[in-house]
Amino acid sequence: MQLHISVRNLVEFIFRSGDIDNRVGKTANTDAMMEGTRIHKKIQNSMDDGYMPEVPLKYVVDSDMYELTLEGRADGIFEDEGINWIDEIKGMYRKVQFFEEPVFVHKAQAMCYAYIFATLNNLDKIGVQMTYCDLDEPELLTKGIKRFREIFEYEKLKQWFDDLIGKYRKWADIQCRSRIRRQDSIKELQFPFEYRVGQKKLVEDVYRTILRQKTLFLQAPTGVGKTISTIFPAVKAVGEELADRIFYLTAKTITASVAIDTFNELQHLGYHAKIIQLTAKEKLCLCEEMDCNPVNCPYAKGHFDRVNDAVFDLLQRDGLFDRDEIIDQAEKFHVCPFEMSLDTAIWCDDIICDYNYLFDPNVYLKRFFQEGIKGDYIFLVDEAHNLVERSRSMYSAGIYKEDFLSIKKIIKPYSKKIEKLLEKCNTALLGYKRECEGYSVHENIGTLAFSLMRLSGELDEFLQKPMEFPGRKDVLDFYFQIRNFLNIYELVDEHYVIYSEIADDGRFMLRLMCVDPSQNVQRCLDKGKATIFFSATFLPIDYYKKLLSTKKDNYAIYAQSTFVQKNRLIAFANDVSTKYSRRTESEYRKIADYINKIVSVHKGNYMVFFPSYKFMENVRDYFNDEFNLDNEFNIIAQTSKMSEEEREKFLERFNENSQNTLIAFCVMGGIFGEGIDLKNEKLIGTIIVGTGLPQISNEKQILKEYYDDCGENGFDYAFRYPGINKVLQAAGRVIRTAEDYGVIILLDERFLQRNYEALYPREWNDRKICSINNVEKLVTDFWKKF
Repeated sequence: MQLHISVRNLVEFIFRSGDIDNRVGKTANTDAMMEGTRIHKKIQNSMDDGYMPEVPLKYVVDSDMYELTLEGRADGIFEDEGINWIDEIKGMYRKVQFFEEPVFVHKAQAMCYAYIFATLNNLDKIGVQMTYCDLDEPELLTKGIKRFREIFEYEKLKQWFDDLIGKYRKWADIQCRSRIRRQDSIKELQFPFEYRVGQKKLVEDVYRTILRQKTLFLQAPTGVGKTISTIFPAVKAVGEELADRIFYLTAKTITASVAIDTFNELQHLGYHAKIIQLTAKEKLCLCEEMDCNPVNCPYAKGHFDRVNDAVFDLLQRDGLFDRDEIIDQAEKFHVCPFEMSLDTAIWCDDIICDYNYLFDPNVYLKRFFQEGIKGDYIFLVDEAHNLVERSRSMYSAGIYKEDFLSIKKIIKPYSKKIEKLLEKCNTALLGYKRECEGYSVHENIGTLAFSLMRLSGELDEFLQKPMEFPGRKDVLDFYFQIRNFLNIYELVDEHYVIYSEIADDGRFMLRLMCVDPSQNVQRCLDKGKATIFFSATFLPIDYYKKLLSTKKDNYAIYAQSTFVQKNRLIAFANDVSTKYSRRTESEYRKIADYINKIVSVHKGNYMVFFPSYKFMENVRDYFNDEFNLDNEFNIIAQTSKMSEEEREKFLERFNENSQNTLIAFCVMGGIFGEGIDLKNEKLIGTIIVGTGLPQISNEKQILKEYYDDCGENGFDYAFRYPGINKVLQAAGRVIRTAEDYGVIILLDERFLQRNYEALYPREWNDRKICSINNVEKLVTDFWKKF
């Protein structure tokens, strides 16, 4: 059996110790990944001709059960005075000239490369050079570098390396035994259900995509069983050695629960695997206030001294490691549950987690997705229509002028130098503000970026001092905001627009907006072998293919719907609109009348989706005043910023056996617009008011202009396509199983325009047209069939 681990992961795993500490003095020791590649090349290009950059190295450790392949890439190898040297370059957001010795984990990484190179070339001795560079030092090659050198005798280096591998061997042993058991169990695994219409072909298409190491965009109507139809072939592909790990990526916790149920189903059929659901840090934290340092959190103190024992103990079991099990284990070993869950994931076969663990440049899983390393991974991306806006947000960043003034007041008594740098940045932003009318697009902000780099460097050094003062947390948050802005600035290219605007609250913002996230997303996808994007609302498919991948040979499939069309009514109203020019009292009354006529025909639970809270409140007021004076209907309404408990109570109302019809007033695109699963008679009708078009804003206007300039229809990309997705998601709340039945009524005459025709699912080919005069009869005729 072949096992693999990177040199970096090995040394970081074995040699870590001490506390978790979110204070800058500790976090600054970590590499600045996004800056690293650029700085490495700059230093490498400055070296002599004999310097070999980015040298791949591989070494195989034999065992009775497996071969452990250790691999990595030395930043540089060169010869000096007859000795070969391994050069390890580390970019730091710190003043490296004050370093007295290298960080041991960094040195250990270089020592591994040195041992491998010396072994392969029969060297008696070899040198290790640690090159540290200050990423915030503009004159990098003259002032921002410090080097440490050490020569090792081969025999001593071998003894050290053998001891390192000996410490890791028990982990490799358990990994090998678990993998053998997993592979044996997959061979006998059968599809757990009777195939629905078209489902067997869907499973085969997913498997074929993985076999060919491609990307698939799968439009799968609700009810086709898309979760099992993607997970099962992915598991079988792992059994055929086509990959080694599955990442099931979701936008929301509620969709993760479906994946958990599916993996549990496979386990009941004999699938032996280690499965983990990664939960957000705030939901796992064992402290009243989340503050990850040894002063305020007892679980952070000494965490790294105990966490490997906690993980090893947990790995003696198969099955699903959910939130409760992770918390129990963390309490038992007195470690941070969140960090322990990330460490446990390294040894798991299937990882269920949020999108950001792969795509977000700030929180992605560096354990798996380091730069330059491609893993044997399958990515299953659920509800992937959400990834367009999520990725745009992940790869964008903004700063506010007012924050610089606030931090300046806090920092003034402690550092005149930082105060001056804050003022310099504020002055630059003031210049942009004076030019701003509505919004302004900027070609270049190089001067400001240079000032921000200097400010970041000084803040980093200042925050490393063990000094407490009022507002320290605000300064720390501001530092991370600046750091993120600079990291995103390194990604800025033709797929970005830099603009400034005066926000609704009066603050002045400068934003790096990722308009087209495809290149950034593709870089993440390239870290795995195959990707399956799937959603019930992937229309138009070319829009998602262009924004979620740069490759031209991706597959696209429209899965066959399993529903009997006569079980639901789809109708479009031709005499009502939510256009701003039509938002009048008479239109609100007509919409309220529509709702009354639809829900009065057949008792049950209905959801009505509106374009905004204001619109919803206006219609609700008319409905209550004119049609619900005797409380014939039970009315509930979504509110902004609902808590988890409030959401649960809202959904619980659909489980009640009330004598009255329930009408839930909701906002399109909100928390109840997708991801909720109200099966059978829990929901028998959805009324969708409006086309879901996003509100006009500077950002939407920039999107429109960008895609117009690219030769696309900018209005479609900025407004129509995101809007229709909200509509299709809301419509999808009604029919959840093959036994469901219900009505879906769309209230806006714009749905009848030619521009919308190509955006509807195939199975909407029997849609009807109605008016306020005949909608009641249309709905009545439908319900008579049941």
